[in-house]
Amino acid sequence: FGAIRVRCLFTPCHTSGHMCYFMWEDGSPDAPALFSGDTLFVGGCGRFLEGTAEQMYTNFTHVLGALPKETKVFCGHECTVRNLKFALKVEPENEEVKKKLAWARVSSRALQGGGGCWVLEGFGHSGSSQQRDDEDLPTVPSTLQEEFLYNPFLRVTEEAVQKFTGRTEPVEVLRALRTEKDNFKKPKERPHPQAMLAFDWGLFAPFLEKK
Repeated sequence: FGAIRVRCLFTPCHTSGHMCYFMWEDGSPDAPALFSGDTLFVGGCGRFLEGTAEQMYTNFTHVLGALPKETKVFCGHECTVRNLKFALKVEPENEEVKKKLAWARVSSRALQGGGGCWVLEGFGHSGSSQQRDDEDLPTVPSTLQEEFLYNPFLRVTEEAVQKFTGRTEPVEVLRALRTEKDNFKKPKERPHPQAMLAFDWGLFAPFLEKK
């Protein structure tokens, strides 16, 4: 890729052959980029579908965690709001989680109208919440430095995270976190007020009538 260099990183766990890609350009003032696929998300991580907590811990501490902290993280899915809601459950007093969640909710509404999970293809973000709203920008990328402030899966040695899981050994904390996240239920979204008015006025009746 010319001056752009690519390092392939083997990060098994979500799948047995999962790869991440670290990219940088020699002499460029821009931060390097990590395409983290289904290993690391903004505020979360991938399910352990074909691997173990031990493997994911190694991915986070020895592989991805060894990269420059200014590295921009481009994950494979837009799950930020739901991830951060879980992070807030884990660390309800973490101000970084609160700030990131408030920021992400604006971006998420602009992008998809909720807090679900959408596939992304290399989008970025910048500017104020209103700018993101106007420009329809997602919450990706973050940086590794930011992730260590609010992503519970990268904070397994923090007292609050250990208290939440009831574990102290880092791998066991990570295993317990993933189990809790797998069972985490997204809070029900309230119906849109305009949609409720439309139902009250019978505007949807023609579409609901049985033929």
